[in-house]
Amino acid sequence: MTTPSRLPEPYGQGGGANLADILERVLDKGVVIAGDIRINLLDIELLTIKLRLIVASVDKAKEMGIDWWESDPALSSRARRDELARENAELRERLARLEELEPRRAQEETP
Repeated sequence: MTTPSRLPEPYGQGGGANLADILERVLDKGVVIAGDIRINLLDIELLTIKLRLIVASVDKAKEMGIDWWESDPALSSRARRDELARENAELRERLARLEELEPRRAQEETP
């Protein structure tokens, strides 16, 4: 009499949570991972690195008051436009001041 070999059940069957469910829970609740790395030599601290990682959905992050990506020009086109508009205004102001000084210099140089 031979018995069939029992194969392991694939992931996601048998009542276990699948990856989509886990990811949904993590993004819904959020996960914080924190750690510090310190390098010492003879009780002298040479280097300290503080690591903080937050994994959450955008909505959850905004609930927690985290929205730094909205003002980062590398990540937000709106922030990039705002930065360019601010820089443009500053340059126009500097140009206006230089143009005001130019006629004065021309008058001072005339004998």
